[in-house]
Amino acid sequence: MAVNATYPGEYIREIPSGVRTIIGVATSVAAFVGRARVGPVDVPVTINDYSGFERIFGGLWQHGAMSYAVRDFFRNGGGQAVVIRVYRPETGGGGAPRALAVLDVNGLALVAASPGAWGNSLRVRVDKNVKQTVLDLYGLERGQVFNLAIRDLDRGIDEYHRNLTSADSPRRVDRVLQNQSNLVRTRPGVELQVPGEHSTPAPGRDPWSNAHSTHVIAENKASDGAVLTSAEILGSEAASSGMFALDKVDVFNLLCIPPYLADGNIEYQAVIPAAARYCERRRAVLLIDSPSEWADKDRAKQGISAIGTASKNASVFFPRLLQPNPLRSNRIERFASCGAVAGVIARTDGQRGVWKAPSGTDAALVGAAGLDVSLTDADIGELDPLGINCLRPLPTAGFAVWGARTLQRGDRLGSEWKYLPVRRLILFIEDSLYRGTRWAVAEPNDETLWSQLRFHVASFMHDLFRRGVFHGKTPNQAYFVKCDRETTTRYHIDRGVVNVLVGFAPLNPAGFVLIKIQQSTASSPLESRAPGPTTSLQVQSNTESNHREVRSVP
Repeated sequence: MAVNATYPGEYIREIPSGVRTIIGVATSVAAFVGRARVGPVDVPVTINDYSGFERIFGGLWQHGAMSYAVRDFFRNGGGQAVVIRVYRPETGGGGAPRALAVLDVNGLALVAASPGAWGNSLRVRVDKNVKQTVLDLYGLERGQVFNLAIRDLDRGIDEYHRNLTSADSPRRVDRVLQNQSNLVRTRPGVELQVPGEHSTPAPGRDPWSNAHSTHVIAENKASDGAVLTSAEILGSEAASSGMFALDKVDVFNLLCIPPYLADGNIEYQAVIPAAARYCERRRAVLLIDSPSEWADKDRAKQGISAIGTASKNASVFFPRLLQPNPLRSNRIERFASCGAVAGVIARTDGQRGVWKAPSGTDAALVGAAGLDVSLTDADIGELDPLGINCLRPLPTAGFAVWGARTLQRGDRLGSEWKYLPVRRLILFIEDSLYRGTRWAVAEPNDETLWSQLRFHVASFMHDLFRRGVFHGKTPNQAYFVKCDRETTTRYHIDRGVVNVLVGFAPLNPAGFVLIKIQQSTASSPLESRAPGPTTSLQVQSNTESNHREVRSVP
């Protein structure tokens, strides 16, 4: 804004620098879709540790593989997760169990806050110990204002809501419970009533006994629902349910759909293709658990084509983990690996960056007591080119991830996206530039805008180059940014389009390290210092795009 000079003297004007720094997006936010014991349904909930999952979704649950996957994610270094609970009501006519437990609290109809049998353990007490000042404030008489005490007996959670009314007021019971309670809601479609007061127990007596509180009677009890199907997992895009509830989330990078069927699998042909397409749209990666039928290397080779996708945004991991189950006296059982692998990826991103392959001796699996299939080096050599990422035991690291391929069928398709770190790097760059250049919308499409875009994008790419992300010794070898009259012609300008061309040389992971040792007895000037035969060590790192040799002679 121009300064209005009205008198002789000095004027100061602050001028914006015009610098719009492009910030790299998060790379390891994991989304989980599955069955949980408690919690909101078809609502994405962000949690930052496993205690948050226990508080909102009830912790480990024998009928929900997702609970174990989320635990393994945080146990292996995960930092942030988005959890979507899905629920399938039981059917079978009028006698089918309810989804929500119902309580008739002395005339006030309440229901559990979320579906599931957990609501059957709820207890509610009503008292009317209300101060006269509150009655005067609301203009009500004594008896029309009440307090609700609520307890979940199984989890030991208590709530106490004061000064509630059934009349229209700032403390109307349905609004207060909707906004403040994690345990109950008023029953929809039922008129609000002022409940009667519960009797006060004698000293030393349990106030939550049936005589002094309201409990869920047999005909009002709820069930944990039926076994899920692909319909509940995928949900509806129009209703933002199931997997599509992630549309409400700004960013996620890894998608895990742990086994939800009774046999420990998912409906691969129905779920995986749709989930992979969704991940491609959202710039995320789908982590797939191998089917439980993959009992050996040969079945894995035969079954990879039945996974349902060859997406560049999907990776499959084999075999499954053996871990103690705390809900069954720590008996060793088989568990899906997607949560643990997602945690390893998050840990690797934090320590090294998204461009580092989440595999190798640093990719140890915390909490694993074993693997349900033992693979040899030869077995891994057959599976890796097919795009099957193997988990294996290591003498010093316990059990580790030993592969980082996408489902672009490994070497068969010759895809440039066959390596997981390369694919995740381009997704990171795409999303960062997409979000970091939104300011350019509606700006004048001329050389000034082009130079600004070149500067900001090049600054972002150069920062990555300095961190060793790209192949090449100089910036010119590592990346380029082009935005000028060659990329944006008059044709594009007339249609309101500006084109920015960005290219980079990624670092492929060193999948094969070849060591050759040769013994030589020929005379050498070094013999006077090191008598006897000398040993020549040649190390060749095969990165497909870079070959280097190092020789050392002791």
